[in-house]
Amino acid sequence: MADLRLRAEIEESKSELARLRQRMSLDVPTVHKDFSLISLISKWSGAETSVSLEEFLSSIERASIGRLDVSDRFQVAMRRLADPAKTFYSTCLELHAGDTTWQKFKSVFKERFRNSHNDKHHFMKLQTARQLKSEWPQEFADRCPWVGI
Repeated sequence: MADLRLRAEIEESKSELARLRQRMSLDVPTVHKDFSLISLISKWSGAETSVSLEEFLSSIERASIGRLDVSDRFQVAMRRLADPAKTFYSTCLELHAGDTTWQKFKSVFKERFRNSHNDKHHFMKLQTARQLKSEWPQEFADRCPWVGI
């Protein structure tokens, strides 16, 4: 009796192994994503002293590190936020829905952190900008991104 039960269990195990092998051979190979390299993307706070939102978003879109795809951009951006942008994300219920996409994230953040300065403000910044003694003109233009606005 025990011998028959043991043989039945062995046959059942063999058929289970065969099913698993077949399923593994049919499936697409697993791609392991490496999120450790997202530290190369600088954090973004939304403050005036940080890089622009457009620059932050484009750095995420250009990143092709760790086998990340389009659907992972939202996750990367979320992890690279700093205060006050992180606080805004935490309180925005619209971004915590299960169907939130990268495009939705971009549009909500662009609406919230759009440039609220008027032309007069930019003109005054341009008028008061000074090139440092040891600074090349291109370095000065890079340091003053609002010059191109």
